[in-house]
Amino acid sequence: MPRYCRGFFFMNEIRIAPVLNDAKIVRAWCMYDWANSVYALVISSAIFPIYYKAVTTVNGSEMVKFLGFEIQNSVLYSYALSFSFLIVAAILPLLSGVADYTGKKKAFMKFFVFLGGGSCIGLYFFDDVSLLGWGIALSMLASIGYSGSLVFYDAFLPEIVTPDQYDNTSARGYSMGYYGSVLLMILCLVLIMNAPFFGFSGSQAQAELTATRFSFLAVGVWWIGFSLIPFKILPENIYHKIPIGNIWTNGYHEILNVWRSFAQQPDLKRYLLAFFFYNSGVQTVMYLSALFGTDVLKLESSKLIFTILLIQLVASVGAKLFARLSYAKGNIFSLLLMNVIWIGVCIAAYTITSEFEFYALAFTVGMIMGGIQSLSRATYSKLIPTDTIDHTSYFSFYDVTYNISIVMGVFSYGLINQLTGNMRNSAIFLSLYFFAGLAILLRLRSKEILAPVKSA
Repeated sequence: MPRYCRGFFFMNEIRIAPVLNDAKIVRAWCMYDWANSVYALVISSAIFPIYYKAVTTVNGSEMVKFLGFEIQNSVLYSYALSFSFLIVAAILPLLSGVADYTGKKKAFMKFFVFLGGGSCIGLYFFDDVSLLGWGIALSMLASIGYSGSLVFYDAFLPEIVTPDQYDNTSARGYSMGYYGSVLLMILCLVLIMNAPFFGFSGSQAQAELTATRFSFLAVGVWWIGFSLIPFKILPENIYHKIPIGNIWTNGYHEILNVWRSFAQQPDLKRYLLAFFFYNSGVQTVMYLSALFGTDVLKLESSKLIFTILLIQLVASVGAKLFARLSYAKGNIFSLLLMNVIWIGVCIAAYTITSEFEFYALAFTVGMIMGGIQSLSRATYSKLIPTDTIDHTSYFSFYDVTYNISIVMGVFSYGLINQLTGNMRNSAIFLSLYFFAGLAILLRLRSKEILAPVKSA
């Protein structure tokens, strides 16, 4: 049932508890996962990496020139992604502090959505290796838009549902994202595979390349278009904050106060450290699995795309399955189990030799990918102090950890690949991140995440 409380003045805001568990608001919040996940699938994981590899491989050579350096195209791509996440990690804390102080996190979310969606649209013009700088720059800006929007989006979770609904709502959002991304992905594949039929001119190969670039444009329009739903329905400035003085200075103090509060929250700090390590492995697998398939197993593009679709469909099931497991056994039990399975995935990736083994591995990855992403967000929400209203500032530390972990994972993956010339070595190295995450999770003692929901 919706809950209300009396309002009262506190510093620059009037505290009025928002309406919680409102079905319309929850659906609108989940719709942003539907909107943004097409970027994660089409641009980050599937079509764009394959397209990028094809466009930047000239006469069989994978070496490209960028900023005066000669570098392998896949290594450049992994480094560029790493740098984009580093930029986000650098700017988010201050922006989140300002968003909390002014109560305008929806406005910041809009900025990053239009930046990311517009960059995807701009990738339509990346049609030749001579425009490598353009393609790399826009892929970085799209990544910044996607990652930057998430901190403001995630911060709505503890403001729209009660704690007992965190796991299910987070899983529902991720499931919506997986379904939406698969739908657009299929539409894009139909468009690419039947490019001449849809009016794209030139030879079959030229028509397919143009249709592929059109899919990038479609991602941007889908992302921005469906985001208008949460922008219209999600509550704005629910605590009625009134900015006083310099918003940037006060925003800095806002985030600084949250940072200082971590001293009294040892489990929150431990969880962020554990999340940093295991998320390094999770996100690296998500971003670079397609390159692993092309470089190591020499799989055709159609088979890679089938694999990625399989992962997305299974991930929606995994998100719901592990939400139920956490309800029965607690969040930490579920996260520990998934980390163990991830370690097995890394070891298996080092040894697989056939495409059927790759499909089996992809099925397993999908199941635990959906679960670990949705539960990680929900678990952090449970650890945030219940009496705080600085949700964006708290989630900025979560998302900064998220982004720096990707920098660490993707950069180390690319570096080991560059030094050893074998992506299998990179895959086995990722298991160390999961071992570290596992060890730190075992030290958590918080009742909110250890106890099953049904026993509460």
